[in-house]
Amino acid sequence: MQYSDDFLRNILKRTRTIAVVGVSAKQVRPSFYVARYLGLKGYRVIPVNPGLAGQTLLGETVYPDLASIPDAVDMVDIFRRSEAVPQIVTEALDRWPDLQTIWMQIGVSHAQAAQAAQDRGVDVVQDRCPKIEYQRLFGELRMGGFATGVISSRL
Repeated sequence: MQYSDDFLRNILKRTRTIAVVGVSAKQVRPSFYVARYLGLKGYRVIPVNPGLAGQTLLGETVYPDLASIPDAVDMVDIFRRSEAVPQIVTEALDRWPDLQTIWMQIGVSHAQAAQAAQDRGVDVVQDRCPKIEYQRLFGELRMGGFATGVISSRL
């Protein structure tokens, strides 16, 4: 899927609150470090994981599902297998009529669910990572594509 830089940049600039579905408490998991990174960039990140419901993660209560989140969100970021996407998108669209974005992580896509969201006026991004796109679009990637100030002598 192709997305213009302006399209992705606009999403990342207008978004304030992100529900991350499938977030892990394990710090080595991509869902954790993406959620943490987005929080460090000023987004409010609301974690969603039924196995962690009621716990606190990254300073926020973890919810079992989107329907349980008491506040509005601008974006739903999906860290689940593609076959889980339709249910998540339906739940998101039912919960927030003003939802702005459905974002599916790298390796995650579902054409029918994406179309259902777009038919409701929701922007959809599939098979991309908001952390990577943020770093790329806002000048945080360094030589070699790494977003780090540490240079290893093994490189």
